[in-house]
Amino acid sequence: MEEVILFYKNIPDQNGFLSIRFAQGLFDSYLRLLKLNYTKMERRSFLRNAAGTIAAVGLASSSKAITSVSEFAVATPFKLKYGPHFGMFKNSAGEDLIDQLKYMADQGFTAFEDNGMMGRDVALQTKIGETLSKLNITMGVFVVDKGGNMANTFAAGKQEYIEIFLNGCRKAVEVAKRVNAKWMTVVPGGFERNLPIGIQNSNVIEALRRGAEILEPHGLVMVLEALSDSPDLYLQTSDQSYMLCKAVNSPACKILYDIYHMQKTEGNLINHINLTWDEIAYFQIGDNPGRKEPTTGEINYKNVFKFIHDKGYQGVMGMEHGISMAGVEGEKRLIEAYREVDSF
Repeated sequence: MEEVILFYKNIPDQNGFLSIRFAQGLFDSYLRLLKLNYTKMERRSFLRNAAGTIAAVGLASSSKAITSVSEFAVATPFKLKYGPHFGMFKNSAGEDLIDQLKYMADQGFTAFEDNGMMGRDVALQTKIGETLSKLNITMGVFVVDKGGNMANTFAAGKQEYIEIFLNGCRKAVEVAKRVNAKWMTVVPGGFERNLPIGIQNSNVIEALRRGAEILEPHGLVMVLEALSDSPDLYLQTSDQSYMLCKAVNSPACKILYDIYHMQKTEGNLINHINLTWDEIAYFQIGDNPGRKEPTTGEINYKNVFKFIHDKGYQGVMGMEHGISMAGVEGEKRLIEAYREVDSF
């Protein structure tokens, strides 16, 4: 607050009220504090003090002044831990990834996910992890690198494919340490049409057990994601994911229930979530059709989120979807949509 006090002393009194420039000065100081990597709590305290100072010196009657600060106030956290990803707020926060994380926190988001984290520079991973810790943001999933969703399928039972996956798990352990992650996405790969389904199931279970042996000692969890992208994928439904997790029988192997994908392949969302609940460790979001933010499609997200919340879920809800509108206005609408469906 030293900068603000100095600024205050140099602002001339105008008819008993301080200039509107004082409010702008407070905001400028706020931005400087952000660049000094102040924590989330410190930014909140700063903004509270800034608003209080404005009111105390007589600018409370100026709605323009109050608005200029309140627009940048830290929002109330959501009921659930919705997790945006990089690029989702680039028009509002800029291209810098750390600034984007700070913007997410200021909008009330308490989680974050990054599918491509394993491909980022080690120094950047470390910086992201440190920033998430300062902002009290929970790190969500990143994808275990095994060559792609269809590639190196576990269903084939080929040792060279399994080794690629296991090597990805070993590298994922190190990445998780740097970014304070617990969950990582695993897609088993393609359907192996020349093998009976029972043999494929056995091959996948064996591969997952070996992956779990690597992750479990570190308290990490691979979450299996069933996809709707292609009929050639091995894993496509929640009951299939449930069967695999029960067979692997490890706390390191659970379900990633992607609401968008499961609406496409099976529907009846609340019932399927309830049936597989004890193996679900992570959710991802996207409305259908279009895979954009909630309220843009057919899914009653307010009801789905209320059900998940009432079940006592404390994990991350990954926002793995696009935005229906371009630019800053689209990003504002995205936040409004989440406020709407979170108001249960």
